[in-house]
Amino acid sequence: MSIAALEPDIILNPEKRHFPEFSLERLLGTVFAPTEGCRVAILIDLQDLSLMKGYAFLDAEGHDVQRKAYEEFYLGLKDGGLEALGMTGGEMFAYNISGGSNLDLDDECMDASGRCLSLDRDIYPNYDIILCISTYSATAPLTAKCKEFGFRGATLHGVNDVILKSGLAVDYHEVSADAEKMRLAMTGADSIEIDFALEDGRILTASLDLGGQEAQKSHGLCLGRTPDVANLPAGEVYFVPVDANGQFPMKYADGTLGVLEVKDRCIVRSTLIAGDQATVDAHNARLADDPMTGTLGELGFGTQVLPVSGSDIQDEKILGTCHLATGRDDHLGGDIVPGMFKKHENSTHDDILFAPHKTPNFNIREVRMLRGDRTEVIIEDFRPGAYILDALRG
Repeated sequence: MSIAALEPDIILNPEKRHFPEFSLERLLGTVFAPTEGCRVAILIDLQDLSLMKGYAFLDAEGHDVQRKAYEEFYLGLKDGGLEALGMTGGEMFAYNISGGSNLDLDDECMDASGRCLSLDRDIYPNYDIILCISTYSATAPLTAKCKEFGFRGATLHGVNDVILKSGLAVDYHEVSADAEKMRLAMTGADSIEIDFALEDGRILTASLDLGGQEAQKSHGLCLGRTPDVANLPAGEVYFVPVDANGQFPMKYADGTLGVLEVKDRCIVRSTLIAGDQATVDAHNARLADDPMTGTLGELGFGTQVLPVSGSDIQDEKILGTCHLATGRDDHLGGDIVPGMFKKHENSTHDDILFAPHKTPNFNIREVRMLRGDRTEVIIEDFRPGAYILDALRG
């Protein structure tokens, strides 16, 4: 159901929305049409590749995402999905866990018989569609590989039950249409200004120069035979910042809160608000050692009405949220590539999501888009502005 068809109360309270039952055939048939004649493979990531032999990871502690890959996708294809979609294959392979978001992948992989294989030699050239269901996002490396080898694919890191029942159960033709409406409403923006309200009463403002660039969308469709990789769940309008300056708050993984200073598109330092000073010190040391890790490579806005899943891959797609990302952005059409970082393990693409459940210690008071002589409110108090709602209902 498109946003235009939803009741206003549902748009502002997505947890009340009802979704159709998840269907693997509907998802793949919509995202990848045509599927007839395509050979499909599933990739997962494992800390210990030997657990791929005989699907031993199913009996090992953890591996929740990999278990979903097996139960919902591997078995779903084998139990009639392949035939219904006119596809062949359905094999599953495991590669070494990358250790970070969008890091390039090791070439070594393993099949269920325990054979060591090569992604470049045995997988990428021999499959038309590759589904990567993993711990860490592999969108950036697979986007590069699809252009080299000619396959289509989807990355679905962090999949859980909520995502299966909501973000992967929707009609992606409708998601794409809504994303295009919002993209058109924002394309050509000169800049975006974000005001953050802290609990102590301070207002921090970050200003991102977009240079009038065309907005892009992550909309979930890889139609035809053109090499492409969808990041699912999809539903996002995004930009690659030309410049950025100001301040924004950061909630670290351990709950520590800091203020990040941004100058010339780069985070230059963090200052403690509350929590562990050692966490802030470690971030500052990383910035000093490899300044590229603080470069802002993305500004994104969610376009879907979805419930909170606890996984950023879905939660950053929720209408009324926005996110920044540091690090590589070559998969988004940007100029930050892995070779620019001091160490391979630093060349990640890390999202910083601003959402009520994720960052309850501060509020997005207002997001403004400046385009020509007009200023439009995009988000106010984590809710879509009237300008965006009018565009989505149009």
